[in-house]
Amino acid sequence: MDPTVWQYQFRIIMLGDSTVGKSSLLKRYTEDLFPESLSQTLGVDFYVHFLEVEPGVRVKLQFWDTAGQERFRSVTRSYYRNSVGGILVFDMTNRDTFDHVKEWHDEVRQRVQPHTVVFLLVGQKSDREAYGERVVSQEEAEKLAKQLGIPYLEASAKTGHNVKTVFELLAQRVYQALLSGEVELQDGWDGVKCATLQTMRSRTPSLGQESTASKSKKKCCG
Repeated sequence: MDPTVWQYQFRIIMLGDSTVGKSSLLKRYTEDLFPESLSQTLGVDFYVHFLEVEPGVRVKLQFWDTAGQERFRSVTRSYYRNSVGGILVFDMTNRDTFDHVKEWHDEVRQRVQPHTVVFLLVGQKSDREAYGERVVSQEEAEKLAKQLGIPYLEASAKTGHNVKTVFELLAQRVYQALLSGEVELQDGWDGVKCATLQTMRSRTPSLGQESTASKSKKKCCG
């Protein structure tokens, strides 16, 4: 099977302050690399990965890695609306990055309406706990995640701990939200795309084909 063939595309946005390790997480997940030195993201970078969310259902994950600096916020905000998933990342050795999580969450929710974004909270740099550098406790992070109504995971891009789990859990949650109707395919919104519908829309169906197209849409949407 062609590894680039997919049934759905999910657009995921990485959120959080500068230097929390958003790009490092993506590098580890998509390329299994951990660069010791990584330039700060300027504006938005893009990554792609393919994942099977259930047997026979392949998803193209398109990641938008946003800059955390305030001077780029006007640019990154323009990407919120076309995202179906959001990974909120903080550095567990830096309390300020944790304190800003709710601001990132609230800002995205305000700007994506009426669409739904499925979130996940991630405490990055878990490998630093062994060196006594942790300043945000697991209990604090879990309490915040509960307040936001989202799951919480701790990960390390350096060691690879939980990195795969982070992205696969979010993809599964988006997929389940799509099946349940919490997330819906909508014209003019690129948060989720269905390959079958993309193919159909590239053609001009005749009147006799409309009923077939309608059935295909229902099947693609789960």
